Amino acid sequence: MTTTSSPSPALSPRQYRDTDFPRLRELWLRCFPDYTGYNAPEVIVANKLAVDDLLYVIDDGEALIGSCMIGYDGHRGWLYSIAVAPEYQGEGLGKRVVEFAVARLRELGCVKVNLQIRAGNDSVAAFYQTLGFDLEERISMGMRLDG
Repeated sequence: MTTTSSPSPALSPRQYRDTDFPRLRELWLRCFPDYTGYNAPEVIVANKLAVDDLLYVIDDGEALIGSCMIGYDGHRGWLYSIAVAPEYQGEGLGKRVVEFAVARLRELGCVKVNLQIRAGNDSVAAFYQTLGFDLEERISMGMRLDG
């Protein structure tokens, strides 16, 4: 289902609901097959909702076909788990999801949005560059706290 037409206006992000979880899990496992352990969908959603409700989905009536999770700490905003079902990629839905997330962050007062992409994921980097994101030379570091 890869076309150059614009996605239907009905296919717009909406607030995540608890009843969405099975379909969100299915979407994420399709789009992010390496989600396991600390970043399993069950863990991510529970931890996110314990902090805030900045989790959004796109529903085509049968399946969840898109998602975005937004973080904002009062200083910078972050985009997480931007996902579009493979059969909907190339139709402008990913652009719609990112523009929605950026607009939501702007509403919250955010002036800088960050995201991380795994090294070597050139097609995804190119996608974000078409939306105005710039490659910033940084070193991303992390520390696991779960033992």
